[in-house]
Amino acid sequence: MPLRIVASRPDPAIVGLPWDTPLEEWPDDIVVPLPRGLSRHVVRIVRLGSYVYAVKETQDDIAFREYRMLRDLQRMGMPSVVPQGVVTGREAPDGSGLPAVLITRHLQFSLPYRSLFSRGMTAEHVPVLIDAMAVLLVRLHLAGFYWGDVSLSNVLFRRNAGELAAYLVDAETGELHEDVSDRMRDYDITVGCENIFAELMDLSASGAVQHPIDGFAIIEHLRERYEALWRELTDLEEFGADEMWRIERRVERLNDLGFDVDELDIVTDLGGDTIRIQPKVVDLGHHAREVQALTGMSVEENQARRLLNDLAAFTAHFDLGREDRHVVASRWMHEIFEPIMAMIPPDATGKLEPAEVFHEILEHRWYLSERAGHEVNIHETARDYIDRYLTARPDEAITGQE
Repeated sequence: MPLRIVASRPDPAIVGLPWDTPLEEWPDDIVVPLPRGLSRHVVRIVRLGSYVYAVKETQDDIAFREYRMLRDLQRMGMPSVVPQGVVTGREAPDGSGLPAVLITRHLQFSLPYRSLFSRGMTAEHVPVLIDAMAVLLVRLHLAGFYWGDVSLSNVLFRRNAGELAAYLVDAETGELHEDVSDRMRDYDITVGCENIFAELMDLSASGAVQHPIDGFAIIEHLRERYEALWRELTDLEEFGADEMWRIERRVERLNDLGFDVDELDIVTDLGGDTIRIQPKVVDLGHHAREVQALTGMSVEENQARRLLNDLAAFTAHFDLGREDRHVVASRWMHEIFEPIMAMIPPDATGKLEPAEVFHEILEHRWYLSERAGHEVNIHETARDYIDRYLTARPDEAITGQE
């Protein structure tokens, strides 16, 4: 059977991988020693030139189905890994068949949940992990995606200004629908609670966390966080005609949560005395899109909030409120952000994303200023943080060269 490779934006180097060898036997000069989550499949992380990929062995039909599903999710702007291709027709030198392979792009600065705990996360931080899962699940359900296998092991996490952002990794059991029914949503939540409870208990039993994790409290937190967010994003709100301000207030609340409202369904009764509003299309990334428009940077939502807050402080400090925001943002980048990033030694650029480094520097300035009794200069803070803390952190990015 001839080797077949189906790929989007194909990387020619993929052809040269040892497809006639089972993944578990691939040599160390190909495989990247990157933390991997638990998986029922054999998965390897490989470097090809300047790109890093995750390669997973599976069945032909499952590989193609998941590849197409991930492509659909990418087109919809959902937080998921980027599919690169499918390889079928693999044969060992003795002529025996080998499993098909799904290839996805490695998500830079992302970690499986177990690796987060080996990098300083404690039992007290678990609710932050669960909040990220709840946001991911709500976003997927709003987009019509029924997951079918919600678990921490099927997700990668990226740091997000003291919180986390979750990305779907495994879409093998997923389905896209016009709408996800309440029954489907409840099933996803129930399965998620069962899987996450088991994963956290296993994590606790392994000794990866110093203090015990209250699994029952955590899964209750997941359900409550999910339901509260779902209600805020979808509930019908009814009020009198003299309360039109509530439309703007609803939109502001959603913006505060980080969501943009692309479509709002507004209905009045025959007499015009009662008004009903319901968000129809919402999308996370309100502040992130603002940062991208002002600076060109692509960052996570909470990181964007921190950057915008510092930009606002910069604007107020130099009395630039009457200036065009794009002009002020350009000056802030030139005088604050870029000089700080230039302080980072080349061998420390893989520790954290630039926006996360800046968030940590802002946190560090708060501690230094409190201790000094006055606000410490941001550039002095950056030098102190980089020298004392950043350089000692483990890398969370894999680059094309070592």
